[in-house]
Amino acid sequence: MRLHEYQAKEVFADAGIPTPDAQLAETVEAAVDAAESIGYPVAIKAQVHVGGRGKAGGIKLAESESEARAAAESILGMDLKGYRVSRVLVEEAVDFVDELYVGVTMDRGEGRPVAMVSTRGGVNIEEVAHEDPDAIAREHVDPAFGMHPFQARKAVYEAGVDRDVAGDVASILQTLYQLWDERDGSDAEINPLMITSAERDAAGSAGDDVRAERGVIAADAVFNVDDDALFRQPELAAMEEAASEGDALEAKADEYGFDYVRLSGNVGIIGNGAGLVMTTLDLVDHYGGSPANFLDVGGGAKAQRIANALDMVFSDENVDSVVFNIFGGITRGDEVANGINQALEQFDEIPKEVVVRLAGTNAEEGMAILNEDLVTVEDTLEDAVKRAVEYAQEVNA
Repeated sequence: MRLHEYQAKEVFADAGIPTPDAQLAETVEAAVDAAESIGYPVAIKAQVHVGGRGKAGGIKLAESESEARAAAESILGMDLKGYRVSRVLVEEAVDFVDELYVGVTMDRGEGRPVAMVSTRGGVNIEEVAHEDPDAIAREHVDPAFGMHPFQARKAVYEAGVDRDVAGDVASILQTLYQLWDERDGSDAEINPLMITSAERDAAGSAGDDVRAERGVIAADAVFNVDDDALFRQPELAAMEEAASEGDALEAKADEYGFDYVRLSGNVGIIGNGAGLVMTTLDLVDHYGGSPANFLDVGGGAKAQRIANALDMVFSDENVDSVVFNIFGGITRGDEVANGINQALEQFDEIPKEVVVRLAGTNAEEGMAILNEDLVTVEDTLEDAVKRAVEYAQEVNA
């Protein structure tokens, strides 16, 4: 379960992690009132489960009532990467001098939790990990003992955090790990953790009687909870909301019984088995594309289930092409082909280019059944992915 930013910040603040003064608003007038109450300048931030909100126009700064009104009018109701924005977080703007990243997750390769710190905050940490992995300090934790203070200090030191705030960052990292552990988290992140230009008083601003020392504050917050552990976390479970208009795809996935994760790319992916889908995601990235989703239809998928999968992927406005990767074990290639044909024959015009690769049980029969006026058929997974990536690139050329 993913918490919204405002919910994650509530959890963090309750644990003692400093966060900016903020109020949630669902209307323009409420946003303006919140800005007036907090005091300018403020940041107005869309509350949807997507990354890159700032670049997409979902975060705006306002220094006056007129700017706050214009920002709220612009963000509320907007379509942000397929999600309709119905709430904004109005938050005091932070006067900062640097941005850090801190996070805790499970390192499945090591089989242990890992705490991470980087001075490359404020940007996509996945890109940092890919381009410059040494820029992220990592400290693995024995879950039987938890994170020791020396481990938090070691990670902060290895990351090269300024000594003026190193103690504060180490304390926040240790608190973040404790939250992750005690609240059954799957991911906990602060990106950015801002280094402020002056220490803040209880009201959230620099006071006359406070020394002008730098401090840190969580300018963003991510906290995802293990769904299987929600029965142990009634307070967090109560934050889970019924699907809104912006979460229609997740609701549809639940209705159809699919394992589905929405991503930020434009190549839709459908497969039968988590390993096959993950392999397809990796190949899309390898050949220069960007995956739009993880969708596993499971074993023994019948024609209607395949049609439902296409309905889901076609419903995602971000998708520009679709690639099927089906390996027949229990699943029969001819059943899959029938499902694809049935789904696509409902359209006067196919909304997205569809590429299909079938292998395994009845794959040859399925290939013969597929209507090649409706889909592109490729013999290998590599060729199918390349073609889907090309189609998506042509749409955006």
